[in-house]
Amino acid sequence: MATRDALPTLPMTAPIGLKGPRGDIIMELKWAERLTARELASRLNLSLNAIRHHLRELAADGYVRHERVARGVGAPAHGYRLSPAGEALFPRRYEDALTHVLEQVVAREGRQVAVAMLQGQFEELAQRLRAELAGASPGERLRAVAAALSGLGYMAEAGVAGEEGSLVEHNCALRAIAERFPELCAAEQRFLAEVLEADVERAAHVLAGACACAYRLRFPGAVPGMVSPGPAGGRAGSELPKESV
Repeated sequence: MATRDALPTLPMTAPIGLKGPRGDIIMELKWAERLTARELASRLNLSLNAIRHHLRELAADGYVRHERVARGVGAPAHGYRLSPAGEALFPRRYEDALTHVLEQVVAREGRQVAVAMLQGQFEELAQRLRAELAGASPGERLRAVAAALSGLGYMAEAGVAGEEGSLVEHNCALRAIAERFPELCAAEQRFLAEVLEADVERAAHVLAGACACAYRLRFPGAVPGMVSPGPAGGRAGSELPKESV
């Protein structure tokens, strides 16, 4: 894929109760698939000893875990990622209560009614965005979609260059619901294809063990080599995450 300019996303802050360096580490691990202590030190401009101290504390609290990863030449290093407890620090949009309501709908009205309710959120969002984005460029559409999803708690980032683009959602705001109703994920993919006017391929899926949900995008008819501009300060697009094996 061509080099991409970052498209802006809504700011996300560290989870409540984890401020300062510990909160910064948690946020970096949420944005990335795995990071070594040295990579975290470089990103956060802290000493390696300080990073290791905070990682030990976070591991003792059960928020991070590590595994050996290869980083070029030399011995493998410890790569850190969030544990399930660390993932649970991020917003879930009252999913427990909503899951209970949906289960009641399934019991009384049938699964199809519950699925239609879930699909409705994407249909309503698509209707609004289509009206706002009539005649917009691929980059403008992708920028608006990433901002809308971030506003719902998905921590979305995106990039586009010519006919190709990507969208990564670093937080599954409705994970428990998606586990019970995977039709929600299919509805999201249809929403993206409709609003972005793009071919949408799922590249990674949280429910399949990835650290984020990611999509590869192709915009038919876009001018090859044209990079969509974005304001400075947007978060740099990351490589698409891989499924866990």
